[in-house]
Amino acid sequence: MDLKSYSRSLHLKNGAAISVRAIRPDDRERLRQAFGKLEPRTIYTRFFGAKRELTEEELSAATNVDYDKVVALVAARDEDPETIIAGARYVRLDADRSREAEVAFTVEEDYQGLGIAGMLLRELIAIAKEAGVTVFIADVLPQNIAMLKVFRGSGKPISICNEEGVA
Repeated sequence: MDLKSYSRSLHLKNGAAISVRAIRPDDRERLRQAFGKLEPRTIYTRFFGAKRELTEEELSAATNVDYDKVVALVAARDEDPETIIAGARYVRLDADRSREAEVAFTVEEDYQGLGIAGMLLRELIAIAKEAGVTVFIADVLPQNIAMLKVFRGSGKPISICNEEGVA
């Protein structure tokens, strides 16, 4: 599978069409704009702290991925100009083609509750399976009930352990 050109058209629970595709280096400005629209609570639940903007280093790391150790997808509204409304990624835990990867998601507030995180998780699971990744690990704040619900609804076995305020 050529992950750098990965793209699928999907429909949200409300019928709206979106594209789920591989993130690209030219998404830098779209990602900066998407982050700028996030509410502080969403930023906190994703990054476990306050953050006003993504640094140049973070933007580079987010948009320049190798699709082996790191796989990153974005969900975008099908319009011109394209607008990123969500993102998901997994990062293998070590460089030796680990079967375990850390997974993370961000969904813009206007699109939360429409099934995007679940869609992105299913896409990542399919990609991971092809790549030999069999375990996803996620740090989730206990108050992030929506994300915990997404994992529980994945149909995959999950285990939860509480560590220093993280489920």
